[in-house]
Amino acid sequence: MKKIITISREFGSGGRTIGRKVAEKLGIPFYDKEIIEKVAEKSGLSKKYIEEKGEYSPSKSIFSYSFLGRNIDGVSVEDYIISAQRKIIMDLANEGPCVIVGRCADFILRNRDDVFNVFIHSSIEKRAERIVKVYGETDKTPKKRLEEKDKKRSINYKYCTDRVWGMSQNYDISLNSGEIGIENCVEIITELVKVL
Repeated sequence: MKKIITISREFGSGGRTIGRKVAEKLGIPFYDKEIIEKVAEKSGLSKKYIEEKGEYSPSKSIFSYSFLGRNIDGVSVEDYIISAQRKIIMDLANEGPCVIVGRCADFILRNRDDVFNVFIHSSIEKRAERIVKVYGETDKTPKKRLEEKDKKRSINYKYCTDRVWGMSQNYDISLNSGEIGIENCVEIITELVKVL
């Protein structure tokens, strides 16, 4: 059985919910916000800062990383967060079976043969409907919010991995939660990891 499951996801696709339900169904730990808390403890930085900087680029351009403040060793705060997250994710995977959401876990654990990498996506219309319903998103038009979040997540992934975020070759399976449904995605993932 594949014992580590990574869930990468488009914003609003329900990937976090799917990951939590998969972990519950398999009886294994679920890590998402817990990684943020561990990085905050280690670094002394606020959880909110880590949540934003650990998974999203500073702006909608890869070049934004060039303008970050760096210490004498050339390390930015963002680089430090990425490094701390990498170490925590590797430690969590070494502790035993678990589900890890986001934070480039699929790439960080790429050399292990006990990892099952999942990408969750959905149409922009269904994701927009979901973020209004689940999160009460109303500060910007839902579609604009989705586009901004996905763009920043994509750029961060490229910066950290030199890969294209969401490209099928980076994952073992890609599921359209808007068409398949959250519960069916959970069922597909849990059944697959049992036989792999």
